[in-house]
Amino acid sequence: MVTAQEHGHVLESKLRTVASELLKEKKVDLIIGYSKGTIPQRSSPYIARNPADTSNFIWNNLGYTNLAKYLLAKRKKKVDNKEVDLKIGVVAKGCVGRAINQLIVEKQVTRENVVIIGIPCNGMIDLNRIYEAVGTKEILDIALVGDDIVVKGRGFEKKLPFNENINTLCKACKIKTPPITDVLIGESNNLPIDEKFQDVIAFEKMPANEKRDHVQQLLHDCIKCGSCRQACPFCYCKLCFVDQNKPVWFNKTFDMNDILVFHLIRSIHLAGRCVSCGACYGACPIGINLNELTRKLEKLSKARFDYVPGMDLKTPPPMMAFKLDDDQGFILEE
Repeated sequence: MVTAQEHGHVLESKLRTVASELLKEKKVDLIIGYSKGTIPQRSSPYIARNPADTSNFIWNNLGYTNLAKYLLAKRKKKVDNKEVDLKIGVVAKGCVGRAINQLIVEKQVTRENVVIIGIPCNGMIDLNRIYEAVGTKEILDIALVGDDIVVKGRGFEKKLPFNENINTLCKACKIKTPPITDVLIGESNNLPIDEKFQDVIAFEKMPANEKRDHVQQLLHDCIKCGSCRQACPFCYCKLCFVDQNKPVWFNKTFDMNDILVFHLIRSIHLAGRCVSCGACYGACPIGINLNELTRKLEKLSKARFDYVPGMDLKTPPPMMAFKLDDDQGFILEE
């Protein structure tokens, strides 16, 4: 049986080889992937522009950034005195691949200008669980050894089971490899989508006052820094409602009502679009799990429209389309 550690090492080696060949053969102008971060707990986005750069690519369970976000910056080059879009390779796990597909459907990215380098993902380490386990101690190294996460610092070493300490979204994820790839490294490990949304069902069973209290407690420590918005590949509006002053949607205070308005409106904007990548959770300096909000909308999208975002390049999200046979029963719900 291949361990999580061996899984990562094999994929990383293959990734570097494939990326180098793509650049050598000029099939892409650059490739966006991950490299070693400035702190042990993070892998940073990295752009390789020539074959030598690909030696900096890594593949591990600390790449929280959804690299599809970087496709929104229009990069161009001159060919025969004309500006044309660069052809960009993207190292993509399942959720990143789905995000790319969704951006193509929403006409933010052109399919011909993207080369999707698919890699099967076995889950991202939940750093907030790690921080809880080690307390205030400084982490100097974090790595997979066999099927365990080994965390080291001055005077301590702690071993934690990998499968018990990955993000909650990763545990429920069925699309671990991009649904559409140009180059596939490894083998697809996707599973049939039979999501039960047990976490959402538990929330739905709460009385209204308990739901309110739960959401307020979830968002209690929000400092409205906007990291979730910046990390999300689907927050690409040139002027966000947060920054509008005509009209003013809410006041920029730390009052709970203003915090609720920000997060609830943003969540509604993601209805039928969120691919459960957890980038917002990974970017939040407080560790707020905003997917508790978007998961409810994900469940509604699946139940009412049988729609899972980012699975193909043709089907528009429910909020961008209308069909005569759409279920309209929710209109009568109390």
